[in-house]
Amino acid sequence: MKKNIFLSLLCLLFFVGCKNKARRIWHRPPIQNENTESDISIRDYSITSANAYNDIFLDSSSFEKYITDNLVDDSISINMRDFYNVRNFEFAWFDSKGLTEQALGFRSLYKFNTDSSNKKLDKQLDELLLYEKKIDPTDSEIVKIELLLTKRFVQFSLETYSGTDMNNRLHETFVPIKKQSVLALADSILSNKDIEKYAARNPFYNDLKVKLVKYVAIYKQGGWPLVPDTKAKFILGQSYAEIPVIKKRLFITGDLIVDDTTSVFTTALQDAIIEYQLRSGITTDGKINPAVFRNMKVPVLKRIQQLLINMERMRWMPTQKEGKLILINIPEFMLHVTEGDKHVFHMPVVVGKEGHNTTTFSDDLTTIVFSPYWNIPRSIVKNEILPAMKKNSNYLKKHNMEIVSNGAIPEMRQLPGAFNSLGRVKFLFPNSFNIYFHDTPSKGLFEKDFRAASHGCIRLNDPEKLANYLLQNSPSWTPEKIRAAMNSTAEKWVNLPKPVPVIITYYTAWVDENRKMNFREDVYGNDSVYAAKMFLHQ
Repeated sequence: MKKNIFLSLLCLLFFVGCKNKARRIWHRPPIQNENTESDISIRDYSITSANAYNDIFLDSSSFEKYITDNLVDDSISINMRDFYNVRNFEFAWFDSKGLTEQALGFRSLYKFNTDSSNKKLDKQLDELLLYEKKIDPTDSEIVKIELLLTKRFVQFSLETYSGTDMNNRLHETFVPIKKQSVLALADSILSNKDIEKYAARNPFYNDLKVKLVKYVAIYKQGGWPLVPDTKAKFILGQSYAEIPVIKKRLFITGDLIVDDTTSVFTTALQDAIIEYQLRSGITTDGKINPAVFRNMKVPVLKRIQQLLINMERMRWMPTQKEGKLILINIPEFMLHVTEGDKHVFHMPVVVGKEGHNTTTFSDDLTTIVFSPYWNIPRSIVKNEILPAMKKNSNYLKKHNMEIVSNGAIPEMRQLPGAFNSLGRVKFLFPNSFNIYFHDTPSKGLFEKDFRAASHGCIRLNDPEKLANYLLQNSPSWTPEKIRAAMNSTAEKWVNLPKPVPVIITYYTAWVDENRKMNFREDVYGNDSVYAAKMFLHQ
């Protein structure tokens, strides 16, 4: 299924999460980076623990101490103070449970767009992600990380938008601040003239905005009809009582072209079902099956909410880059390869299952390992292999495994070969989460719609295709040599001539290259977390 979400990667997408009288950013003309004290926004005391996006607040004295102790440049400190006044010193990058999606998004955006980095800060962020803990807003280390991120963000914002017609105070409201109702937020986006300016600059954001217009209109016109539960086995050409409702539902969303009110399961309806399945990540067989019914039962307000959540995520995608780019969209279970605005190919993948979630981040793919050993993670050795060995003394031999070193939890690895859990090849982009791409001997999962089944790494449906693509400019690595290396019993490491950026993201709603609105299930429950923070109870 050739789907694509890279259209939304070509530019940063901008909109204001909420707007109130204390925030002057959209009412004054753009100013230069040399801000003065008189330009600082009024502190917005209407932001409280009851309506704030994040549930913890900074002590303003801690902020001032940080500015003084670290001798922060005046232009940066003024913008930082402005940033926190607008949010009444609500934390931007943490809530009480840990780092927010915005923190992860900005980290990826910053790494993707700059050559410099703060290795100590990056390591601290990794540790917070790997070892989640309840956040104490008075913890000096947490406060320092929060303010370092904000300092980095302000610097990044001023550098990025200096000399453009973008409002260079955009960073004030770039991170969500205050809860709103779904419709209030949607209406504010659709009625805001400043947002139109950004949409005009960013056509792919405008595509989403157009879809938002459509879905808000559907809601205000009464939504779509509820599709009834049924045990009917729908046969083409036959009549069923449920068919008129299904046709109405698909006509409203534009999948069915003709407003047909008959009860006959027509070929036009079958085509509409295929279109709907394609947009929903369901096997495109034209059958009115439980998966189709389940998706049709999602109310339009939920879809509007989903659009708004994913528009928020899109703020943190990088601007267009030349050259190769690999993107994994977790809820879509797909890998996409692009070169600039050219879509090269798409590939089904398997991602981490619940409890072993694949982390969202960006990094550079640097190395291909043919016929790899699988160095088995200690957690798998402890929780799966050692218990299996107690039941079957031949377990290691049967699975082509060996002990590398003994200990309370021994180090183990699986030898290269046809039944190696990593398959014939793996692709490395070094990161703290030990996530990489790899082949698999178990291909059956790629036939399923729902493909969250790994321990966190990403399994590829056609890794040989990716290897050939990445080495296409290396004359010594012909397709024949690549295939031979994949079928060897000796591990072979190959460094790419030029690293290829990799982005692992989490979109449950996007517009594809065919201008179709796509929705997917919230695999890890991230949308639910977002919704609880973004929206007032309806």
